[in-house]
Amino acid sequence: FPEMLSNPKLVLVQGTLNTVMKQNVTLSCLSQPGSPPVRYTLFKHNQQVSASNRSDLTPALFTLTISSASDVGEYKCKAEYNNSSGGKYSNSLNFTLIEPVSKPVLSSPTSQAKKGQNVTLSCFSENGSLPITYLFFKGKQNISPQKTMQKREAAVIFLFIDSLSDFGTYKCKANNSFPNNSKYSNSFNFTLAEERSHSQPLIISLGLILPLLIIGFALAIPFFIIPLYKASE
Repeated sequence: FPEMLSNPKLVLVQGTLNTVMKQNVTLSCLSQPGSPPVRYTLFKHNQQVSASNRSDLTPALFTLTISSASDVGEYKCKAEYNNSSGGKYSNSLNFTLIEPVSKPVLSSPTSQAKKGQNVTLSCFSENGSLPITYLFFKGKQNISPQKTMQKREAAVIFLFIDSLSDFGTYKCKANNSFPNNSKYSNSFNFTLAEERSHSQPLIISLGLILPLLIIGFALAIPFFIIPLYKASE
């Protein structure tokens, strides 16, 4: 009589559970103890994917190619003797598809600043599998620790404009678990805001009042100045 089968173990022997398009993965399924021959069947969401008959105590190997989103999800295997009812199911392995990050957008509520002012920069990649990690740069120099965002939201840093050198070119970089796919943002520059002197409001006021005085004087000539001139003759 064959030895009673145990629940088989489904193990990933090649590839990763976080997969990308066109990636090959290999799964191993083995029931120990068990008496060969044993039939192993691989299922994805209760639908049969492949089967293998083993006449020895070596595991059944299943190689898959992740070619579309329908290839990811939960996989299990089943071990059974031929011409027997029932069978034992393994643990499940769940594959997910990694989406590369899109080019991030670097922005700020203000593009003008002056020395002594606090400003913010935000970096956001609209597409890509979470989590996404962001880094901020001024020129080629990293200016903040990396920020890993678990939600679809922007990473924000706060800067203090202390000198003219702080008005350089800023960029940010985004990446996730998708291999070799870091993306850099657009460039962003703060411009120096013009500081108004205390005399400027006075000059503006005089520029508005003086024409009004001239117009008022011109209108007063027929009514006041000409009668006074005639009265003195």
